[in-house]
Amino acid sequence: MNDLQSTKNEYLSQNFTDLNLSGDEIAYKEFDGCTFKRSDFSEVLFKKCTFIDCNFSNCNLSNIKIAYSKFLDVTFDECKMIGIDWTKASWPSFDLCSPIKFYNCIINDSYFFGLNLNEIVIESCKAHCVDFRSANLSDANFSYSDFSESLFSQTNLTGADFSESINYNINIFHNEIKRAKFSRYEAVSLLDSLGIELVD
Repeated sequence: MNDLQSTKNEYLSQNFTDLNLSGDEIAYKEFDGCTFKRSDFSEVLFKKCTFIDCNFSNCNLSNIKIAYSKFLDVTFDECKMIGIDWTKASWPSFDLCSPIKFYNCIINDSYFFGLNLNEIVIESCKAHCVDFRSANLSDANFSYSDFSESLFSQTNLTGADFSESINYNINIFHNEIKRAKFSRYEAVSLLDSLGIELVD
């Protein structure tokens, strides 16, 4: 039995490396200031866990279940995170900057529908087929990411930064994009919703 499956419920400023917990259940545990490196959490059920000021680096978290778990100031760096339904987490009711940040991650097939995650960071990520509909993502950092086939509809993208991002399909009539930043050549895709034809 590894330490995360013990009866201990609180972990403070601990470092975890090379864990293999694929398919396990981790329930009712709180992690504060902890670091997780090179670990396999794929298919893990995190049940009513709390992560505060934690960092995941080079971890596989694909298809994790996050039933009523809390994430506050958590960073994911170079992680594989396919197929996660983030709406199942327990998010704070008050408005604050995004409690999660992704850098150089693969977050394909993830679900953020209707979430209030202003200032979320999804930087240098592969974000294919991600559902951002009806979410508040104002002042987000989406720079250098690939949004192939991702869904934006009734999404608040006010002040969001899409600099150097590619393959997004954003209807300017169905999303709020005031003050958003786009790279000049990729921004041409925004004209698709106007039904016009560009010629050389």
